[in-house]
Amino acid sequence: MKKTLTLLATLFLIGLQSAGAQEWENLFNGKNLKGWKQVTGTAQYKAQDGVLVGTATASKVNSFLATTKNYGDFILEFDFLTEGINSGVQIRSHKDKERGLVYGYQFEIDPSPRAWSGGLYDEARRLWLYRMTENEPAKKAYKEGWNSARIEAVGNSIRTWVNGIPCTNLLDEADKDGFIALQVHVVDKAHEGARIMWKNIRILTKDVEKYCTPTIAPVVNNLNNVLTKEEIAQGWKLLFNGENSEGWQSARNLGTFPSEGWTIQDGILSVNKGDGGESTGGGDIITTRRYRNFALKVEFKLTPGANSGIKYFVDPETNKGAGSAIGCEFQVLDDKLHPDAKLGVKGNRTMGSLYDLIPAPKGEWENYTIDGWQRALIIVNGKHVEHWLNGHKLLEYERDNQMWNALVAYSKYKDWPNFGNAAEGYILLQDHGDNVSYRNVKILEL
Repeated sequence: MKKTLTLLATLFLIGLQSAGAQEWENLFNGKNLKGWKQVTGTAQYKAQDGVLVGTATASKVNSFLATTKNYGDFILEFDFLTEGINSGVQIRSHKDKERGLVYGYQFEIDPSPRAWSGGLYDEARRLWLYRMTENEPAKKAYKEGWNSARIEAVGNSIRTWVNGIPCTNLLDEADKDGFIALQVHVVDKAHEGARIMWKNIRILTKDVEKYCTPTIAPVVNNLNNVLTKEEIAQGWKLLFNGENSEGWQSARNLGTFPSEGWTIQDGILSVNKGDGGESTGGGDIITTRRYRNFALKVEFKLTPGANSGIKYFVDPETNKGAGSAIGCEFQVLDDKLHPDAKLGVKGNRTMGSLYDLIPAPKGEWENYTIDGWQRALIIVNGKHVEHWLNGHKLLEYERDNQMWNALVAYSKYKDWPNFGNAAEGYILLQDHGDNVSYRNVKILEL
């Protein structure tokens, strides 16, 4: 990985050396703020010795200095230095006049130990789009002092670099154009006077695709029910096509799809609101075939107080009585409002937990929502299983051994023979009587 990052950084620098053939436009003339206007906040911006300096004040809202022009497809480069305060650079952004806030894509500048510089945030709207947990090696790209940044925005693709290191690779279609803006983040009294600085701010808007740079940053795909070229090449397949129930069936009545209780609309598969009971409405749905070793991606959206689950190694013949089909479960739950979060042992019924068996870390998901949509990832490779949420690994475990069997023996699954040890099984979306939506259900067989 280190050699690959070094090679790409070299290619990046070679590209800069040939920049003379490219038609760059300087967005900052080094002398004054011509071409810029402050649209929110009370931070002070000024040009000083060829540097654009923003000085923090204890404002109630973030401050933004925006270009007077809008930009759509472009390559943007700049150098930045922060005196220990969080900041960012907006692209394709807008001002909400009613709220008095800037919203849109933001290139993150994060000097904290979290180290998410280069990440992509949706300011004042959907929050985090691409966290640096998606690309851990790139967290080392940011250094104290001056750093260089590159942003390539072409169509629905936004990619970023810090010091030549690939950071993000996002597919999203919320905004096609908008202004560029420099953020001075809200600070407390103790940090008033801290500065964030930019220089060498330039943009390329002609023949943009011709000058795009190769990247190895993992793709985060926010396009609904669409596989990227990379996903197709890797072998990913859609388990839900966004149009109909193909590939899914009732867990109660194999070969058919529930006639009620589930809806498919606007590319979203939803279990409808019922009485809050397990499988008392349309009932659980399962895939039409079994899976053995796989990576499963699922986006889901909860309504307040909702409960559902994503199950795997499901055998619909195991439980013919009332309640849900039996299998290992990635818990889908509103921890704050649903009482189940307080049941079980040590939080093992909370969001992302292996239900009633292994708890997920508390609160890992709450602050990282994307317009209410969460991204689950379940990886099964033989006896090894992992639960991920929004790019963060919640837990991992080994099954079919003495420790696993002992864990099961002290859970609600103790009466189900050989629970969780099957070599393969169906994948299930649970009807727990609450309105929960699913989309972008994808699988990669390993």
